[in-house]
Amino acid sequence: MNLLIEVVAFAVAIGVLVVVHEYGHYSIARLCGVKVLRFSIGFGKPLARWVSKKTGTEWTIAALPLGGYVKMLDEREEGAPIAPADLPHAFNRQSVGKRIAIVAAGPIANFILAVVLFAAVFATGVTEPAAIVAAPASDTAAARAGFEGGEKVVAVRDANAGESETVRSWSDLRWKLLGAAFDHKRVVLTAKDTHGTFDFPLDLQSLSEKEVDDDFMSRLGFEPGGGTLSVAGVQPGSAALAAGLQAGDKIRAVDGHPADNATTFINYIKSHAGKPIVLQIERGGKNPKADQPTTGALQNLTIVPGAQRDETTGQPIGRIGAELATQVPSIDVRYGPAESLRLGAHRTWDLAVYSVRMFGRMIVGEASLKNLSGPVTIADYAGKSARLGPSAFLSFLALVSISLGVLNLLPIPVLDGGHLLYYLVEAVTGKAVSDRWQLVLQRAGLACIVALSAIALFNDLARLIHF
Repeated sequence: MNLLIEVVAFAVAIGVLVVVHEYGHYSIARLCGVKVLRFSIGFGKPLARWVSKKTGTEWTIAALPLGGYVKMLDEREEGAPIAPADLPHAFNRQSVGKRIAIVAAGPIANFILAVVLFAAVFATGVTEPAAIVAAPASDTAAARAGFEGGEKVVAVRDANAGESETVRSWSDLRWKLLGAAFDHKRVVLTAKDTHGTFDFPLDLQSLSEKEVDDDFMSRLGFEPGGGTLSVAGVQPGSAALAAGLQAGDKIRAVDGHPADNATTFINYIKSHAGKPIVLQIERGGKNPKADQPTTGALQNLTIVPGAQRDETTGQPIGRIGAELATQVPSIDVRYGPAESLRLGAHRTWDLAVYSVRMFGRMIVGEASLKNLSGPVTIADYAGKSARLGPSAFLSFLALVSISLGVLNLLPIPVLDGGHLLYYLVEAVTGKAVSDRWQLVLQRAGLACIVALSAIALFNDLARLIHF
């Protein structure tokens, strides 16, 4: 069943993204007076086709669904001679400005789709973790800022400018810190706890481009807090079983530190292989008359995590053999139509900039090529997001649409960005790039695409079989 969901979700995602991208090219080409011969979804042998009586465009669904294309009338294409009446409608006869607009329309359509999808998610509402900070490690930026754990971040502002921006959820906090990290800013976080409202200065100026990645929040010491850790199961023969830990126990603290985040708790266990630690747990029961849970008694258990060899580092790490369940405080985030569009545009811009910077870092060797993903990973995430619900799937679709737009704007021949580069050279010099140079660059661009595809496919297989 999961495989079927992944296949269907992947087909829907690719179908929507390809149609939107190619329709961008098609609509602007028609607006510029260019005759479109074919609009194809997929490559290879046509499975279905029909011809518009109004425009003469052939609409095709082909056998290989990974992509599509719009074929326009062009004198450079081999085939039947073009009638003199159709020559003004040939793509190559258009001004360089019109050709730039037609080529750029595909990626722009992908960005517009992302804005609309994000706006729909913001407008319909989404349940997200609250912006409550877990107790940070002592050597992190969060700890140096003064966070102790349990504070709820409500606003963020530039340390050099006055106006604050409201923080509504953990995702909202993450995006605001991501933007500040990219710009190497000092910010001030305003947060509440049981004692009042306080400001926490956070210096992101020393954070390097290489450190601004998917794990940058954890590196800064920020993890979602305020949650409840429960024991879902205890493995036979484990340190947890030997210490008396039971399924249903709630873990309140470890060595006196609040345990409200699974990642922080697991990292603490890993760093204490063979060392005794004290868990404060709550073991509750049920009121036999009301059949309602009651507050259980607090008790301490001493556990010595067993040592296991980490496959990545080769170093011993601690394990207690307990399965955890986490309940994190959440909040329903919903915005009005105008605010949703503004936030959708802002989120699309942030992700596009992040994608470009990440790609640049991969080129110069500051980021791993393992960040590249292919169709297998996309299908996997499409299925996972579809199972999580409409909001997650729409957000995933928006993310892939942005990636497709950015990829197509890269100045690589055979991609839209390569053609845009030709036309920009023509606009500046007044001369078109020669056919000979275009052929040479086309081959080089094709080699780049094949290499990137091979790396992405290798990464997919590596994730699939864990080698």
